[in-house]
Amino acid sequence: MEFFKIKRDIPFMKYGKVTTTISLVTFILAILALSLKGLNLGIDFTGGMLIEVSYAHPADLGAIRTTLEAQEMSEVAVQNFGTSRDVLIRVPMKGEQGGAHLSEQIFSSLKAQDPSAELRRVEFVGPQVGQELYESGILALLLVIAGIMAYLSLRFAWRFSVAAIIANMHDIVIILGMFAFFQWEFTLSVLAGVLAILGYSVNESVVVFDRVRENFRKMRRASVEEVIDNAITATMSRTIITHSMTQLMVLAMFFFGGEALHNFALALTIGIIFGIYSSVLVACPVALALGVSRADLLLPEREGAIDNRP
Repeated sequence: MEFFKIKRDIPFMKYGKVTTTISLVTFILAILALSLKGLNLGIDFTGGMLIEVSYAHPADLGAIRTTLEAQEMSEVAVQNFGTSRDVLIRVPMKGEQGGAHLSEQIFSSLKAQDPSAELRRVEFVGPQVGQELYESGILALLLVIAGIMAYLSLRFAWRFSVAAIIANMHDIVIILGMFAFFQWEFTLSVLAGVLAILGYSVNESVVVFDRVRENFRKMRRASVEEVIDNAITATMSRTIITHSMTQLMVLAMFFFGGEALHNFALALTIGIIFGIYSSVLVACPVALALGVSRADLLLPEREGAIDNRP
């Protein structure tokens, strides 16, 4: 399916050094942000308490924050959860604070501020549990990366595999770097978004590389640069359709999903934008710089024999 067809190939590889230089600078800035500022970890990782309170009318978040600040709880996060009448309160735990006593203190102050307040649930995440979640999240990220590396190594020649892995790592580091630079809260939902982008980004690289392999069979007299330019140009319509539809869904979560999905959608948005960029303007130039050639993708002669079978 194509909304449009470009008649002349766009010379992407002509600007490969420029695009990879831009990516390298962006990558270094992201690393610096992570090193100097670090991630603003949510209570999923640091430990804390979640309190859900329901009201008979739309909740006044400003009044709730003022009430909690009067109790010397300035770091408490207050947001709507589900509907305008439901409020989710996130409380970081410090020192030897007792979870049960603190939740009673918070709810009592909210009840005094608005008698219609009704306590729905209280969940406590201890520092030990938060540390375990943090370590498990890192392990999950590493396992996904290892799985993708193994898949690409089997699917393509090593030069394309390395190029795709570099492009994937580029996307992930950029997401983490932006969350560190702007100090957006990094929660389990954001980690889920990062893992989703890993698979999403590699899919785009695989589509382009498959077209490159196909072009090597058809464009016998073309140079490697021309083969790659044709592959990228031929898949542009598909890329625009796929990413536009995905981004529309993500924007719906961003604007209408509430605070619970806000950072998750934000991570996906950053990943989608940089995923398009890296798959086209990072992975392909890196593969070209590594010396990819026709021989790398057309090694087994058995492929021709299989194709000729009736």
